[in-house]
Amino acid sequence: MKVPLLDLSAQYSALAGPLNEAITRVVESQRFILGPEVDGFEKAVREHLAADHAIGCASGTDALILSLRALDIEPGDEVITSPFTFFASAGAIHNVGARPVFADIDPTTFNLDPTDVADRVTDRTRVLLPVHLFGQMAPMHGFRALADEHGVALLEDGAQAIGARQRLPNGREITAGTLGDACGFSFFPSKNLGGFGDGGMVVTNSKDVADRLYRLRVHGGRQMYHHEEVGYNSRLDALQAAVLSVKLPYLESWSEARRLNARFYDACLADIEGIVTPRIAAENTSIFNQYTIRVRGGRRDERCEGLRDRGVGSAVYYPVPLHLQDCFGYLGYAKGDFPVAERAADEVLSLPVYPELTEDQMSFVGDSIREVLGR
Repeated sequence: MKVPLLDLSAQYSALAGPLNEAITRVVESQRFILGPEVDGFEKAVREHLAADHAIGCASGTDALILSLRALDIEPGDEVITSPFTFFASAGAIHNVGARPVFADIDPTTFNLDPTDVADRVTDRTRVLLPVHLFGQMAPMHGFRALADEHGVALLEDGAQAIGARQRLPNGREITAGTLGDACGFSFFPSKNLGGFGDGGMVVTNSKDVADRLYRLRVHGGRQMYHHEEVGYNSRLDALQAAVLSVKLPYLESWSEARRLNARFYDACLADIEGIVTPRIAAENTSIFNQYTIRVRGGRRDERCEGLRDRGVGSAVYYPVPLHLQDCFGYLGYAKGDFPVAERAADEVLSLPVYPELTEDQMSFVGDSIREVLGR
């Protein structure tokens, strides 16, 4: 048996008819940039997340860059984020001229630790940028309180967490993207809601931020050939919006299937010494963009190869923390500065968790892990 880390063809096969119809509709209209397809998808996302504004753009990375610009981040400003995440989080900060400042992560959820963030706020801090990693929301109540205390903006990186939910201490339930001043989402094909190429979106409840984003994504102007500022060429293609509109109604059922698969793995792997299954905070409902275990005792990479030899796909998200990347050497960080993130980078391993997995496939994955990792 072969079990890939992700099988997008299985999802496409189930929706081939409506997806092809949507693509044909766009091709026949010959309206490929923005237009009614994008307007309709933005409206559907607003309703799905209970957000006031949703602005499509070219990628999840651009969603963060545009958000930082819309929040008036300038060269010399500091933005605090996680060293244990995809590169775009810190890359976007750098690319608007600001300085990435890292803080360590929680050892159980892998998300940014508000307590460590609080220790790193300075008079140059302008934004807190927590990442909802692997489909589980960061502790937003703590970050909202911290941002309000210091008078700084709160930007969510929700690239891996569209549809994830969290119960606040007052009992109110929120979705990823609705408590921060803005949130960037990604529609990269591997995401729970993935397109047929790059795509992104910013969600915000601020009209001022939304108005700025509408300008920034089209060269800084709402009216053609009139530019209020220098912006970007970062628009969501109509083809991507049409594809995503077909998929959006299935998002919750797909995420629930991932949660069921995660529970299967939790039980299957519970008694394997040296394996730590994902820990979801009691207030969180994860969408399991990844199912990420810890492999204790070293030799993680060697054992990953053993799984590959048996036909089981797996991946390491992320092997090198951002503070140790060569391009961020100018920040002056060194090995040992963020020990929790560094240990996670040495131990994490993500397994197949996509909705179309069969019980036989998951049993095969569990047996393979028992054989390769549980020795």
